[in-house]
Amino acid sequence: MSRFRHPSRVRKVIDIPDELIAQHVRYDGEAGRAHVFALAERAGRFLDHWRLRVDGPTMYGRCALVLPVLRADGTRAVLKLQDVDEETVGEPAALRAWHGDGAVRLLEADDESGTLLLERLDPDRMLDAHPDAREATLIVARLLARLTSTQAPPDMRRLGDIATAMLERTPAVLETIPDPATRRLIADCAAAVREVAADPGDRLLHWDLHFENVLACDRAPWLAIDPKPLAGDPGFDLFPALWNRFDADEVEWRFDAMTGVLGLDRGRARAWTLGRVLQNSLWRLEEGDTPLAAHLEIARRLRHHPG
Repeated sequence: MSRFRHPSRVRKVIDIPDELIAQHVRYDGEAGRAHVFALAERAGRFLDHWRLRVDGPTMYGRCALVLPVLRADGTRAVLKLQDVDEETVGEPAALRAWHGDGAVRLLEADDESGTLLLERLDPDRMLDAHPDAREATLIVARLLARLTSTQAPPDMRRLGDIATAMLERTPAVLETIPDPATRRLIADCAAAVREVAADPGDRLLHWDLHFENVLACDRAPWLAIDPKPLAGDPGFDLFPALWNRFDADEVEWRFDAMTGVLGLDRGRARAWTLGRVLQNSLWRLEEGDTPLAAHLEIARRLRHHPG
């Protein structure tokens, strides 16, 4: 008999938020419920394996279950449980490469299951709450400058492969866009990527460094969490901070400020940022949705922005 039929056993050890279960049931039905309890049961195994004690209420995101824990020596940490996929598979390698410089420190990892033991940051001090969006943008830029100074480890997924795949998918998707202006804009994004695709870079990118993925802690004012790492050009990492807390009139300022802090060639950074618009738009169009208006506006603002 499957242990998934006995969730109360798991709940005696781990607090599983009802909202997390409901979220996964909405997306995947009963398979989603089973997935949540599978993560929780895995947590029980690693609490024993790494000699951890639960030290607070369960936290969670769209894909991960996170438990605040204490190690045997009393060190505060968090146990992060998630599935291994093409985005998360490189997370342990990236965190090892950064070694806590600009990012949360990795304490233990089980690469096969994707289970991570991380230093505990302060979830109540998130950069998204910073009252000054310009200063928050500069904080992200400074973190990116540190993170992208590292060469990507071997076997990391590569921006060059992602760019090639995007350009191969674009012609068919363009034919599905009824609005001529939107079709032209997406085609311009593809043209920009085509100009830089032959030199995709080899830096270690975070890929998802928006304001909600930056937390404070005692040892550093701000640190990055939840990378979806790849090897590539740092210009590909600017987009989340342009979209997060979106303000159309701030797009050019944020772009110029970040490229200045990172010392990037603006023409190349613009092309790779348009590549992020292309990537997100392709995902949505292939699912039968329309591109997000904010993404298209970023492309409009940067398409002819001086390099």
